[in-house]
Amino acid sequence: MLHLQVASRAAPVPALAEVRRWVRAALKGSAEITVRIVGAAEARILNRRYRDRDYAANVLSFPYTLRRGLVQGDIVLCAPVVAREALAQGKTVEAHLAHLTVHALLHLQGHDHLRPGDTARMEALEKKLLAKLGYPDPYDDSG
Repeated sequence: MLHLQVASRAAPVPALAEVRRWVRAALKGSAEITVRIVGAAEARILNRRYRDRDYAANVLSFPYTLRRGLVQGDIVLCAPVVAREALAQGKTVEAHLAHLTVHALLHLQGHDHLRPGDTARMEALEKKLLAKLGYPDPYDDSG
């Protein structure tokens, strides 16, 4: 089950079908996921409240449960930050949204990037999933 909530239109909003495609590519089992697209004020409030960081993060993930193959959680994408980063990195907003959604879904399934080895494994998985979806390597800074 996937819910898409749009609270900001500061960047092009992907269609529910497109978000569903990203989610399905990154999931290994059943899920109940809410993807919420927000403005900078809401993203900053959530980041401050739940991570003690006083800025609008590009993406936040909130896992609820991971039991018997059921992934439950929320993903919050900050539209203006995503749009600004995509422009600065020479990416399309769609490709950046896809990357951040896949990244957050991996977090909801227990992946992290706290140690260098974990980072390399997570980035490799992101690259593989995004390539299957038809998006370029999100970590390639050459373009």
